Amino acid sequence: MPGIRDIILTVCSAAFAYALVPQVMHGFREKVGGVTIQTAIITGAALFAVAGVYLSLRLWFAATACAVTGSLWVVLLAQRLAYGPVRRDK
Repeated sequence: MPGIRDIILTVCSAAFAYALVPQVMHGFREKVGGVTIQTAIITGAALFAVAGVYLSLRLWFAATACAVTGSLWVVLLAQRLAYGPVRRDK
C-alpha cells in the first residue's frame, strides 16, 4: 500500500502529465513545435532526475508518474525538432 506522500506526489505528477496532453495533441494535429528547445530539454531532464530521486525513496507510483511527465516533455522536444517553431505568419 502506497504511503500518503507517494499518493500526493503521484496525483500532482499525473495532473502535470494530464495538462501536457492537449499540447502534445495540438503539436501532432497542427505539425508545430510549441515549446522552445531549451525549455523542453531542461524540464524533461529535471523531471527524470526527480523520478530517480523518487525511485531511491521507494516512491514507486510517484516515480512512474514523474517519468511519464518527463516523457511527454521529450515528445514536445521531438515535435519542436521535427516540425520547427510555431509560425505566426498565418
